[in-house]
Amino acid sequence: MNARAEAGERSANAPPAPTFSPLYRQIKALLLSRLQAGEWRPGEAIPSEVELAARLKVSQGTVRKAVDELAQENHLVRRQGKGTFVATHAEERTQYRFLRLMPDDDGAAGRLWRRLLECRRVRVGAEVARALGLRVGDAAVQIRRLLLTPGEPAQPVVLDEIWLPGALFKGLSAEKLANWRGPMYGLFESEFDVRMVRAEERLRAVAAGADEAPLLGVAEGAPLLLVERLSYTYGQRPVELRRGLYRTEQFHYRNELT
Repeated sequence: MNARAEAGERSANAPPAPTFSPLYRQIKALLLSRLQAGEWRPGEAIPSEVELAARLKVSQGTVRKAVDELAQENHLVRRQGKGTFVATHAEERTQYRFLRLMPDDDGAAGRLWRRLLECRRVRVGAEVARALGLRVGDAAVQIRRLLLTPGEPAQPVVLDEIWLPGALFKGLSAEKLANWRGPMYGLFESEFDVRMVRAEERLRAVAAGADEAPLLGVAEGAPLLLVERLSYTYGQRPVELRRGLYRTEQFHYRNELT
């Protein structure tokens, strides 16, 4: 074997070189781990940048850059003159950030109303188990609900089917959901200590089936938008699988790309 081939073999078998991480990214990861551990609760203020810099023995600028990224990712919220707080789904600016359905008339006011159809504990099949990192047969909470336009007559716009890991949502019931007045993610956060921090979605066009058409007030075979969402909490842990069927005659799905 010649020297070049030998060197190539050594290179192929060598362990990968360590990846360099800027200091502010290391501080960001440390702050995120503390959020995950519950050191600062949703809605609570975190220490000031000066205090964090002193604790972590880094510059204030490094802390500010880490906090800036966490705020951009909706983990934290800056409030002018008050400080930086752990983001919460009860916050006006974040509570509906995962719902991207907008009326075609941008001036149309009012949020969508909720009507709970079902909340029950089930044993998951292979597909739901795979998505949520469970085993087939594990317990889950299954929720079905409608989102409707406000006013009378209310028009159904979204039919949601939601699965949650049963171990994380013990005690979640139809009564608790019906009595909750804020966003559902706010309930998950305050009652079950589960915060949705990011989500992945897939969209495709489908036809309304015989079961969902009457609930949505459309004819069987009518076009609908299917939005499949997998939501994660800290540590990239999947904690919600949601499939929403959307009517889009007077609504559109809006996303902002940056």
